[in-house]
Order: sequence, then C-alpha cells, then structure tokens
Amino acid sequence: VQFVESGGGLVQPGGSLRLSCVASGFAFSMYSMSWYRQAPGKERELVANINSAGGIINYVDSVKGRFTISRDNAKNSMYLQMNSLKSEDTAVYYCSRSRPDLRSWGQGTQVTVSS
Repeated sequence: VQFVESGGGLVQPGGSLRLSCVASGFAFSMYSMSWYRQAPGKERELVANINSAGGIINYVDSVKGRFTISRDNAKNSMYLQMNSLKSEDTAVYYCSRSRPDLRSWGQGTQVTVSS
C-alpha cells in the first residue's frame, strides 16, 4: 500500500491550492478515503472523508465551505481543493484509507499559508 501526496506549497492567506493523492497497492475504488493534516506540535487530525463512490462526504467544521474533497476511481486518485486558505491551515497534509485499522502514511505534502 502506498500513498503519494502532491500539490502543496507556500500560499498567501486567501489563496488556493489543489492537493492530489495517488494510491496504489489496493483496490482503491472499494474504500472510503480521507485527508488528514498535522500542524507543528499538534496531533494529526481528520480534514475530510469521502466514501468509495464519492457520494458521501464529510468535513471537519474548520474547513467547511472552503475545502472540497473529490476522487477519481479510474485514476486511483483523490483530491482536495482548498480555497480561502488561512494561516491555521498550515500543516503537512496526508491521505489514507478511512478505516483506522487500514491507515498508513506517505510522505505528505507541506502546505504553508503565510504572507
């Protein structure tokens, strides 16, 4: 099982980024997937999740209305469109399967929101 996250970078407050996650080593289309993030000195937290077909989506309250999760099962890929970014969104972002017993971590992608 492998996850490769990309798309992070340095952006000013109010800016946008689109993160991508490419998964391999398992039947991607069969699993709910999630985006997580870990800010410096803090525990990793759930940001959003999406079920296998993409029809059920949930967000943590702090990103509702600003972030959009999506997936393309034909490409074994998941995305996170992040708009109206805030300094508190600064973190390393990871993707993984949603089930706690199936989580594993890639390198993540760093998102830094700063002026």
